[in-house]
Amino acid sequence: MHALSRFGELAWFKLPAEYNEAFDYYQVPYMGWRYKSPPEGVAEVIEGAVTDLPTQLQWMLDKTRRNWVLLPRKIYQEAHGLADPGFSETVYTINSNDQGFGPSSMVSD
Repeated sequence: MHALSRFGELAWFKLPAEYNEAFDYYQVPYMGWRYKSPPEGVAEVIEGAVTDLPTQLQWMLDKTRRNWVLLPRKIYQEAHGLADPGFSETVYTINSNDQGFGPSSMVSD
């Protein structure tokens, strides 16, 4: 949140917990936010930064909606985008059936 706010004032931010204690599983990693006024060129800077992350996953920035969402490309592709009604079901299925997915998003040394 601190890094994103360096580019402009945030109107909204969400970063779910890595592990869901209530359901006893690792959650699909993602981060969502909205700038009060999106700064010119910041999307390209963020996209460039996530392209080079040393994780086992490929990341992407979806800025097609009001809130921007940084998420693993696999989830976006399997759900056919954030607007697809099956998006939540795809996330739930990965959460409950692929417990290696969340930890694979961690930055390696």
